[in-house]
Formats: sequence, structure tokens, C-alpha cells
Amino acid sequence: MDPPTTPNPFPFTTGNETHTFTIDESLQTYTLPLKPYLNETLPSHQAQGLTPSGICTSTLIFNQQGHLLLLQRASHDSMPNRWEPPGGSVDSADASILHAAARELWEEAGLVASRFRTRVSGLGREGDFFWNQNRSRCFCRAVFVVEVVDSTHVRLDPNEHQAFAWATEEDIRSQTLDGRPLPITNDAMKTILLESFRLRRELNKL
Repeated sequence: MDPPTTPNPFPFTTGNETHTFTIDESLQTYTLPLKPYLNETLPSHQAQGLTPSGICTSTLIFNQQGHLLLLQRASHDSMPNRWEPPGGSVDSADASILHAAARELWEEAGLVASRFRTRVSGLGREGDFFWNQNRSRCFCRAVFVVEVVDSTHVRLDPNEHQAFAWATEEDIRSQTLDGRPLPITNDAMKTILLESFRLRRELNKL
């Protein structure tokens, strides 16, 4: 049996088209916009000595073969040539955290979200939060396993990414793909990616 999803799909737009996505009930918190979410979660964050100033999302997309989509950062950008999942910052104009994730997925990979299944979390501070270079600002990290309408037509934004790959769990563990280096952006993201394979196996048992 599939996990429960919200009875009313959430509409969102990509260009001139309107789509909808559904969510697992465990993700209701992320149907809030940026500021209400930060306000609601502030007490629990401050209890950990943290005051996040923003949220960044990542979407983890698996194809029919169970391989995970990774994008290679542009050579002219920060962390050049390293690999990461689609994602980016939540804007104040986004209807919710999940809408921001769907928007970034469309902008960076040209893929349309159809179902948000679970969040990859509980991996400690470095997994659930990250800091800017001088550690003066903290951000929440919201990473979701997401199903898409069609995973076969990836379209990159060349200003941000220069290549894409479908990686296995072992590819990510070894940070190599077909004998070539596959450097992940950082150790925390590598841990998150590996955890997503475990979560996917658990979801597929339901």
C-alpha cells in the first residue's frame, strides 16, 4: 500500500503550464511559505542554538532503474565541477517550501514534480543545516525524495550546471562513475544521498 497523500493536489506552474503534485502526510509542515515556516520552527531551532535565516531545498529523483539524478555545477560557479541534486533557495514569493522545491527542480533540470514522498532528515546538524563560508549565517536544509512526471528529458540551465548523470548507490559511495571522478559537493550531501537510497528501499516496501 502506498503511504497516504493529501486529498487535494497542490497546483503549481512551469512557464505557461499548470501542474499539480501530491504529498505524503508527513510533509504537511512544508506546505507553509518561507516566513511562517521559519517563525513556527524557530523555538525548536533556537533550542539547538540556531537561528536560520533561510531555507534551501534539494530534490532527489530516481529513475526507473533506481539511479539518482545528479547535476554537475558549472565550471564558472562556486564549487566548480562538483555534483549535487537539483535545488536552491526558498523565495518569499514561493507559495510553500514544497512549491519552492518544485520550482527549483523545473528551473535546474526541466522536470515536473508529481509527488513528494518523504524528507531526508535526522542526520545531525550538518545534515539538516548548513552555513555560509564564514559561518555567520545558518540555513535549513530541506531535502525531499520526489517523483516526477517524466524523468527521461532532463534539461539543464547552463548558467548553473554543465552535465547530468544517473548514479547508483555505489557510484556515490565511491564518488566515481564509469571510471571518472564524481566529486559530491561536500560530505554532508554525500551522506544525504546515500540515506536517500535506504529511504527509497523502505518506501518501496509499503
